[in-house]
Amino acid sequence: MGYELEEITLSQSIFYYLIEHRELREEDNISLYKAYTENDNIMDLVKRQGIIAESLIERYGNIIYLIPNEDNTYLGFSKQNLKSILCKSTATDKDYYLSQFVILTLLVEFYDGQGSSSKARDYLRVGDLLNSVSERLKEGIESSDEESQDIDGLAFSNMLEAFEALRSEEKGSRAKTTKEGFVYNILKFLQNQDLVDFIEEDEMVKTTKKLDQFMDYNLLNKKNYRRVLRVLGVVENE
Repeated sequence: MGYELEEITLSQSIFYYLIEHRELREEDNISLYKAYTENDNIMDLVKRQGIIAESLIERYGNIIYLIPNEDNTYLGFSKQNLKSILCKSTATDKDYYLSQFVILTLLVEFYDGQGSSSKARDYLRVGDLLNSVSERLKEGIESSDEESQDIDGLAFSNMLEAFEALRSEEKGSRAKTTKEGFVYNILKFLQNQDLVDFIEEDEMVKTTKKLDQFMDYNLLNKKNYRRVLRVLGVVENE
């Protein structure tokens, strides 16, 4: 397949825009958006550049996203990066996996994978999220024996140990050594990624359009959704 020089130039402009902004909205740059959506050659070229950069280029609604692959630590986050951002300075792997479990729990609380839209609720109280994390960790231990507690690399007993080692203080704590502060820092990180709106004064979390679209179009196919539920101990490991 041959490409025109103008198509190559436009595809490079679109990919550079995505590298800089991580997303391309129709209202922010209508010329680049139309070039991508109305020309199959340009779309193909941009997607090919994404593959080389170990990323996916996907359009959900009227927004085009750059989505780094899971192991892409240049455009995304490495495990060590996330551990330093989300956990206390002396954090171990069990603290890191606990932070990921909190995020998974938040996703399942908001999305149920049913109907035309996966979203099941409009907001979540931080206190309810903390309670849900504690309950799901205990349920995970109770529903599995010692040999099968490690599900998809997450050991319930280790994560519960890390969770209970965190102090419990009044709401508003920012310290990563407290349950409230640990969750606070996770929510602030997700907010910085434009995935949630964290209303601190009300101790309330809402999801953004970006996360809603990502869940509807990408994560909540049957395979991925059941894997998330299985990690949380909601369905049996098959």
